Amino acid sequence: MLILFGYVAVIASVIGGYMMVGGHLAVLFQPAEIVIICGAAVGAFIASNNGKAIKATMRVVPKLKGSVKYNKVLFMELMALLYLLLAKGRQEGMMALERDVETPAESPLFTRYPKLMADPLLMEFLTDYLRLMISGNMDAFEIEALMDHEIETFQHEAEIPVNAIAGVGDGLPAFGIVAAVMGVVHALGAEGLTPEEVGPLIAAALVGTFLGILLAYGFVTPLATHIRHQIGEVEKMLQCIKVTLLANLNGYAPPIAVEFGRKVLYSTERPSFNELEEHVRSVRSQPSGNGQG
Repeated sequence: MLILFGYVAVIASVIGGYMMVGGHLAVLFQPAEIVIICGAAVGAFIASNNGKAIKATMRVVPKLKGSVKYNKVLFMELMALLYLLLAKGRQEGMMALERDVETPAESPLFTRYPKLMADPLLMEFLTDYLRLMISGNMDAFEIEALMDHEIETFQHEAEIPVNAIAGVGDGLPAFGIVAAVMGVVHALGAEGLTPEEVGPLIAAALVGTFLGILLAYGFVTPLATHIRHQIGEVEKMLQCIKVTLLANLNGYAPPIAVEFGRKVLYSTERPSFNELEEHVRSVRSQPSGNGQG
């Protein structure tokens, strides 16, 4: 809804201000200019990206949401799950987590957090590194290096549609100028027109510049920025998992390891020490957790 609200605000501000000075909306409707600008932008998008980038962009745009997916509540659930897993591993041995990791859908720990289970990226990241920890064949430095590589790969791949959309946004003002110049050429090249007849044609041509700039900075570029923010939220979730698991590998008790994870969160989502401690205490008191201690 935030994206829609932003778009409505852009349209209302621009059109409202135009109407306040007595502008005529009919002049702004120039189908030919829209065809030139949008058609050139789509063509440039296809020409500047490979099939992978185009498919990635087509997949990500319909999934844009105005609401914040990775909020404080979800971070609290993640840290509670990490605590339960690490506490069980500390009490019963890491091998006791093997069944939970291999079949999360049947695990009494994972099934307590359906929102986390609904995110395949987080689940794969968490279970993969728990599996490596259970194997015992890698030390903390090796796992940390592997985590860094995976997070970096995710970042680069996730930014493919961001760069593609941002590229379109950067080109739209130039395509607007192209449409405007073509309109001016048409107006000045027409024979037998009086100055009164040329004026409306020039005005219609200048609409191209207006449309190109408006589409770029009011609609397309904000989409790229929105996706970039979403990527940052996912990275923060992965970093929280990374820091917590590494703290456990370095010998810290589960409550302290979870505190490490709390510290890497953004201030807007980070629970206070007392909030996290109370939440962990409530989770630990539930018998289905199997992670006391």
